[in-house]
Amino acid sequence: QVQLVESGGGVVQAGGSLRLSCAASGRTFSNYAMGWFRQAPGKEREFVAAIGRWGVPTTYANSVKGRFTISRDNAKNTLSLQVNSLNPEDTAVYYCGARSGGTSDNPTEYNYWGQGTQVTVSS
Repeated sequence: QVQLVESGGGVVQAGGSLRLSCAASGRTFSNYAMGWFRQAPGKEREFVAAIGRWGVPTTYANSVKGRFTISRDNAKNTLSLQVNSLNPEDTAVYYCGARSGGTSDNPTEYNYWGQGTQVTVSS
């Protein structure tokens, strides 16, 4: 079992930035590829970014490429997502997920999820 807890969400004006964190506990963090997903009201959970077990590779959704940066610190069992140049379309609950094997943009391939952190971007 892997337990994941997200933090760092909040309300921010358009153009602002946040740093989301995901703290992992349980099994060895470096055994898992990690991903960030988001879900807006009435919409399906969508891929944001993913990172391999040792920090590579990293992949991003086209909608966030160049604005968001995913990273991990295996010594601290922490996953991060730096989100810059936010716009109202980024408003959603952001979730981190863990999966055995390589990176994936498919949420059904993730084994463990956190409870999510809300990001709200005002115009």
